[in-house]
Amino acid sequence: MQSIEDIISDFQFLDDWEDRYRYLIELGRSLPPMEPDEMTDATRVQGCVSQVWLVSESDDADPPRLTFRGESDAHIVRGLVAITLALFSGKTAPEIAATDASSTFETIGLQEHLTPQRSNGLRAMVDRIKKDAGAALQNA
Repeated sequence: MQSIEDIISDFQFLDDWEDRYRYLIELGRSLPPMEPDEMTDATRVQGCVSQVWLVSESDDADPPRLTFRGESDAHIVRGLVAITLALFSGKTAPEIAATDASSTFETIGLQEHLTPQRSNGLRAMVDRIKKDAGAALQNA
């Protein structure tokens, strides 16, 4: 998986939003597939129009470090999942809580080029990740 810094740099290099959408789809294709038995109602992200599933795992460190895996049935949304995972996966729960996803998405220019439904879904993914990080902290 590419780092969020590399993704931001790649987006800034691409001038045309058609090229950026193609890159977004390419990012989604690079995600490792989730197992079918992981794509359940429990892992489904509520608030997304497309089907989005998100699995979080935390280690036993103090504070816990979380890794995320995700999947979507829509190409562009799968790319948004890839960006979100690059932003949050591998960070500690406090780092996740302190991460300003909106600022990163604004830097990329996503907010102004997404439909309201996709923006809501993106927000729902971030909320779910932050909720999972809070739960990992409480269970530590």
